[in-house]
Amino acid sequence: MQWDRLLNAGRLCRPDFPEPPGRPAYLQDYDRILFSEPFRRLAQKTQVHPLYEHDHVHHRMIHSLETASAGRSLGTLAGQAMLKQGYIHEAQREVIAGTIQAACLVHDIGNPPFGHSGEDSIGEWFATPFRTGADVAGSVAGSIAKAQQGEFAAFEGNAQGFRIAARLEMARREGGMRLSYATLGAFMKYPCTDEARQLARQGSDGSYVGLKKFGVFQSEAALFAEVAEATGMRADGAGAGAYWRRHPLAFLVEAADDICYRILDLEDAATVGDLSTRQVIACLEDIAGKPNREDGDAMTAREVVAMRRAGAIHQAIEAAVAAFMAQYDAIMAGEFSDGLMEVSSKAEAFSQMKEISNARIFTAQRKTELEISGRQVIFAVLDHFHALYADLRDSGWDVELFLAQHGYWAKLVRAVGLDLRGITDEYTAMHNLADFVSGMTDRYAVKVRDMVAGRI
Repeated sequence: MQWDRLLNAGRLCRPDFPEPPGRPAYLQDYDRILFSEPFRRLAQKTQVHPLYEHDHVHHRMIHSLETASAGRSLGTLAGQAMLKQGYIHEAQREVIAGTIQAACLVHDIGNPPFGHSGEDSIGEWFATPFRTGADVAGSVAGSIAKAQQGEFAAFEGNAQGFRIAARLEMARREGGMRLSYATLGAFMKYPCTDEARQLARQGSDGSYVGLKKFGVFQSEAALFAEVAEATGMRADGAGAGAYWRRHPLAFLVEAADDICYRILDLEDAATVGDLSTRQVIACLEDIAGKPNREDGDAMTAREVVAMRRAGAIHQAIEAAVAAFMAQYDAIMAGEFSDGLMEVSSKAEAFSQMKEISNARIFTAQRKTELEISGRQVIFAVLDHFHALYADLRDSGWDVELFLAQHGYWAKLVRAVGLDLRGITDEYTAMHNLADFVSGMTDRYAVKVRDMVAGRI
């Protein structure tokens, strides 16, 4: 892979779109993402702790902004190191930093309410009609083709994020936000459809890190193929099994995410009492070492944690850049198949943080209780709205006829602003349903559940 193509500033579906003086593509990308409604909704979406009332606990927007900051630093340092080695030229250094920053900003834009438990809940709801058959209760979901069912049964926020950026935003024009090829390539952590992933994992290359999950729905497969071709990403497989090796900058975007959520999850855990301040400080000092001067007597426990957190992020960024440079040849050849933090000098510390998070944070009682509640909210909304799509199907997917024939559904569509454009069959109908539910904030999902249940 070559940097001249990897940093392609052309826009999705508008490859000839010019960069105006002083407004490089990556900066325009950042602004389009920042001012978009899906990004704004991240302020009310779970990072780790759903529906938490503590103002200092992270939500998805703060996490995305912090990840973008870390990503810019990673890109700046990696760009400087590559420039020193003669891998890139001077002008490309800033493009790399800006592209990573924009990709980091958009990396969680497809996440549903209630975080990863929300992803699981959406997938579980869709999986039921696939197991029980298409004829159960007139199921629309159960009529989805076998090759497409995995997109719903293993609902993936990464693929939903690409769908938002490439199709749903900016009046659903061709290419959606029309972000640059470089930013979309760097964003794509899993450059494959679910069908391609399943086929590839049956072969000798099934363990490739980019096949761990899927990052593209079939509905947007052609759009991502345009990105991959424009940036010169290495292609593998053929036909339905075609996929790509990661864009090199995707590894740095992933590292920025890993650094922020692993370290900041610990800080949040101290804030809400899932871990003691002493435990959190010990974990952070495993990354950054002990400070070279004593903490001031007047410093609060939270201030001490914040100081250690800053040092840990700095050290982790430097370790990630060193790992990127050490693996540079394999990354550029599309052969590297790991995470940068997993092969960095901080690998052991990050592994220990992961163990602590799994044992103490992700299983905390209050978090678990809220996740159970969130699952019931999502199921209730999906159950209710699924019947709407069944009646829409019976109307031949004619929205005007459907609304004219069904007064209650017309009121509900009006009440929630449900966008029914582009529905032509069961597949597009269920993606429309997933768009609606996954786009909700935590509190709005509760509000809609209460409304359809008559609790208002």
